[in-house]
Amino acid sequence: MSFNSYFILASASKSRMFILKKLKLNFKAYKPSCNEDDFKKEFIKKNFSSTKISLELAKIKAKSVSIKKRNLLVVGSDSIVDLNGKALYKAKNFKKAASNIKKLSGKHHRLISSAVAYYNSKLVWSATEETVVKIRKLKSFEISQYLNLCGLDVLNSVGCYQIEKKGPIIIEEIKGDFFNVMGFPLFSFLKFLKKFNIKK
Repeated sequence: MSFNSYFILASASKSRMFILKKLKLNFKAYKPSCNEDDFKKEFIKKNFSSTKISLELAKIKAKSVSIKKRNLLVVGSDSIVDLNGKALYKAKNFKKAASNIKKLSGKHHRLISSAVAYYNSKLVWSATEETVVKIRKLKSFEISQYLNLCGLDVLNSVGCYQIEKKGPIIIEEIKGDFFNVMGFPLFSFLKFLKKFNIKK
């Protein structure tokens, strides 16, 4: 089975690059030229669901790169943590990270990841998947210990945990796709990539 189609990953996410590099897929990463925060604020004002926010942000990121990268497949992705119907976003500092983990402590939440593919600025594929994650009940000092253990890396994770690293320390269980928790609906993407036959 071959997955040799060359593509551009419209993302600076270390987790997504890690997944794709481990499979030795033929890609290069290119940072999207759009302000995610501005779009998130707009979508929240419009009362978009977490699922729709994830999908729309993935589209915006991929399209911003596809405009510049003609005749190449461009893949974009976005993940949202949804707690009781409300989206949580990446923490910009340890104080916010501690607050987010405290909100998730002892509860189930949905990790929603979307991925899309554009070719010459046209959407050719999309997928959205969700995994249910439960963070174990944590005391304040345990959250502080965890953040100190993780360091700045924790700020790169939408849920303030990285399941492929130290996340299992605070995660009690997951129901669904492991890779989706890392921020990418991998199996759906591989099915699409197998069919996409334009080579570099």
